Amino acid sequence: MGRLVRESETNMQFSPESLDPTSGSPRSALSHPLIFIVEDDADIARLISHNLRLNGFDVQTFMSAASVVRDAIRDQPSVFLLDVMLPGSDGFELCRQIRQTSALSSTPIIFLTAKASEADRVKGLELGGDDYITKPFSPRELVARVRNVLRGVAQGAAANEVLRFGDLEIDLSSMTVQLAGTQVPTTTREFRLLEYLATHRGRVLTRDQLLDAVWKETPFVTPRSIDVYIRRLREKIEIDPRHPRYLKTLRGIGYRFEVPK
Repeated sequence: MGRLVRESETNMQFSPESLDPTSGSPRSALSHPLIFIVEDDADIARLISHNLRLNGFDVQTFMSAASVVRDAIRDQPSVFLLDVMLPGSDGFELCRQIRQTSALSSTPIIFLTAKASEADRVKGLELGGDDYITKPFSPRELVARVRNVLRGVAQGAAANEVLRFGDLEIDLSSMTVQLAGTQVPTTTREFRLLEYLATHRGRVLTRDQLLDAVWKETPFVTPRSIDVYIRRLREKIEIDPRHPRYLKTLRGIGYRFEVPK
């Protein structure tokens, strides 16, 4: 296990007081976000479970992808932690299944894997991953990254505004997108990116600006990763993604949200 988890972190101590996973402040015992851990290494799964429980989360662990979607539909986890290299169906395929399941399509997904190449990270993004943590990892960092994706969801719940542009509707409170009256499934990061562009409509935003606004605490995302998210959003909200009405490219600079005339 020492090869996969930094040994200096394995015995770290946390306050026995349960913490709110989205704020770090004392939390109510009535609210415990459920984290689904899909990891075939029992030692790593136990380590992750231990540290998440110490920080106020409920956890459910799986050694393979076999029953994850079925159980998730029933239990509605707040976050999925997916190892990529699983027996049978791998983590990428499981991510695809989650994103194709309407009841789970917006649930944040964090990949936790030894596959650290840029190609694997891009594949994770394209499939709908919200974060990507490579082994060896720090349990302290893992907890912080889980809190980070949950914070993004909580910020959406605090907003109370609906943005309407032609046939596109963006509901900030429910974090939902509708196109011509039909709901369009988006991940938390996709929604955050669309929301930021739409609330700054007419402004040219560089990749670095978008990265800082939407992925402040996610080091695996690079400025070029923004292009992957823009492409995915165009496939969801544009009638013709090759000739977008809303998400315009400013070649060599960045992107701009435009309201069709």
